[in-house]
Amino acid sequence: MRWQLQEAKQRFSELVRSAREEGPQIVTRHGEEVAVVIDIDLYRSLSGSKPSFKQFLMSGPDFDDLEIARSTDLPRDIDFSADT
Repeated sequence: MRWQLQEAKQRFSELVRSAREEGPQIVTRHGEEVAVVIDIDLYRSLSGSKPSFKQFLMSGPDFDDLEIARSTDLPRDIDFSADT
């Protein structure tokens, strides 16, 4: 259902009840959709549980088992005496 903003403010309890019983309710201002009121259970299922940034980084692959070969070559010589 669509609600004009003024009507949504005046009948907020009914708006919330409709969101729980009928599903998402769209709020408009001057004919333009500006908000959606949804049931808290739907909100939680949509937003899901998000890990913290630290948990995200820690959940990555274990690099201890990787075998990475490094070059044993010495770095190149640089001549600092030349004018540039």
